[in-house]
Amino acid sequence: MVDFNNYPHVFSPVKIRNFELKNRLVFSPVVSGHAGVVNGEVTEALVQFLGAQARSGVGMVTIGASPVDQGRARDFYGSLSVCHDADIPGLHRLAEEVHRYGAAISCEILHAGRIAQPSALAGRKAWVPWVAPDMDPDAFEEISEAQMDEVIGEFQAAAVRLRDAGFDMVMIHGAHGNLVSAFLSLATNQRTDEYGGSLENRMRFPLKLVRAVREAIGEDMAIDFRISQNEYVDGGIELEDVIAFLQAASPYIDDAHLSGGWIFDPVYVKYMMPGYPQERCLNIARTAVVHDKLEIPVTCVGNIPDIATAERILAEGKADIVAMARNILADMDFVNKAYRGKPESIRPCLRCIECASRPAVGGGVRCSVNPQLGRELYYKSIPKAEEKKKVVVIGGGPAGMMAAQIAVKRGHEVVLFEKEAQLGGRLHEASALFCKVDHHKRYLAWDVDETRRSGVGVRLGVEATPELVMRESPDAVIVAIGAEHIVPGIKGVERQHVMSVTDADLKRRPMGKRVVIIGGGLSALECGIQLAYEGHEVEMLSRIAEGDSWREVMNELRSGLIELKDRYGVNFVGNANAVEITDSGVVYEKDGSLLETPADTVVLACGLEPNKNAIAAFKEMMPDVVVVGDARRVGNIFAANMDAFDVAVEL
Repeated sequence: MVDFNNYPHVFSPVKIRNFELKNRLVFSPVVSGHAGVVNGEVTEALVQFLGAQARSGVGMVTIGASPVDQGRARDFYGSLSVCHDADIPGLHRLAEEVHRYGAAISCEILHAGRIAQPSALAGRKAWVPWVAPDMDPDAFEEISEAQMDEVIGEFQAAAVRLRDAGFDMVMIHGAHGNLVSAFLSLATNQRTDEYGGSLENRMRFPLKLVRAVREAIGEDMAIDFRISQNEYVDGGIELEDVIAFLQAASPYIDDAHLSGGWIFDPVYVKYMMPGYPQERCLNIARTAVVHDKLEIPVTCVGNIPDIATAERILAEGKADIVAMARNILADMDFVNKAYRGKPESIRPCLRCIECASRPAVGGGVRCSVNPQLGRELYYKSIPKAEEKKKVVVIGGGPAGMMAAQIAVKRGHEVVLFEKEAQLGGRLHEASALFCKVDHHKRYLAWDVDETRRSGVGVRLGVEATPELVMRESPDAVIVAIGAEHIVPGIKGVERQHVMSVTDADLKRRPMGKRVVIIGGGLSALECGIQLAYEGHEVEMLSRIAEGDSWREVMNELRSGLIELKDRYGVNFVGNANAVEITDSGVVYEKDGSLLETPADTVVLACGLEPNKNAIAAFKEMMPDVVVVGDARRVGNIFAANMDAFDVAVEL
């Protein structure tokens, strides 16, 4: 007997109004950035992206954040247009592509409200339920009742277009602080008319909207309503209010999709799209309470790490449907692998939020661990090379492993040299933070296993030299030797109680109680959080002010890491220049004064730089030598994997 379908609750069908989902996993709303950047028209790239999500095996694919008006309602460029009757033929193409893989299709429609794109507003004011004291009255306008009716008409028209294009469901976006959700929350609605004040009044506009959409589309199309079950802010929507609204809306809607957080606030956005610092399944406890109070299906979402957790949520009766996006983005065969009894082969998501960075500015979605994502138009599959080659990869870190795996898929013979006794490179230290165990460490283990499974000839504990490489008679060489720590020219840097951030992360040397970290980048921050979590007293000395630090990552991740820093008491000293390491501390200059802070251990986290001499020696061997990853340009895991993929897929 074949061992498969070990998740019976996940892979049981569920009926929503007049159609049935083949299973209870749905692709959560995502703006992939593949529609026309300005006008939102359907493109072949969008068709292929949605087709890939449908092929993953999900029961339904949901297109994210499609504005009902391309001016005031839009929060993203590259989002899908549902605003014109001329959009219907393109929408039909999307429905056809998703349906052919046995999945249903839905589209989230919204009015952005206060988060409308300023350039799309073109000088007009954004509509909000209430202009709060901290909002610029020249940029925001309290929406009138006539304007509310205009918005309702736009929602109706958009839903009808989706119905006519063959969509199974329409999702009304009433979460995350956009116009509809802002009416429900006292934090964003303190109107004094019939649309503000009591819950009955605050529900008035959203209820009018869902009732009007139901009247417009009739009884043959399902309606989903997305709501923040918790805004995680003082004065935000109460759980009792969420329940009361959904009970009142239940005659018109067919599913409640319970999300959380605010999109417009750099602090509370981390609850909308939680990264690895955030609690796993952070919405589930409150979702279970709502589920028990409703007669319609309830969909849960929010940092659900794997298929086994999804099964447990459903088995315990906490929700009827589980929505995921990033797990599926990381592995476009996620659901199929789980159903076939191969969950260990699923490529784990890192929860690094890199997938949100490009769509936020109108670009196509990408993934740190899946370089094919968002590029299905070009890399729906990895094509075999016309000519088989002998490829030598030097280095077994993330870039080296990616290059080796893809080169094998291309049909090449691949040998990989790694000087250490294990594969993984800097992924080991990058996985040291306590809240990365179920994401980064799982990905590290998967990546190593995948490299070995792929058929790569792995040679551990062997430091490659030009002579050794050339004895392999390679046709092509990929240099992925990473980068080395920058050692600052600080007096005392050679002292015995000084170590690199790598040694600190991997516990290679004893660590004193009081630790000073010289450096203020992400590696320094995560090292500091981990040490403080373990009970050390930690101080960071950075040349950069805290307000300017860690801007290279999305706010969803940045705010989560800052919260951990503050929770565990890491003391950050910005605009500080370390000048000397003494036996008992670190002397630094700040604001023109010399200060000293005590330290039992000093950790250097001053960045990385490629070993140019080693790279030059390899490049002199033969013409077809390519440098990838940190050896070419120091970056993050996204840059390393993408760089290596782009080289290997063309060999």
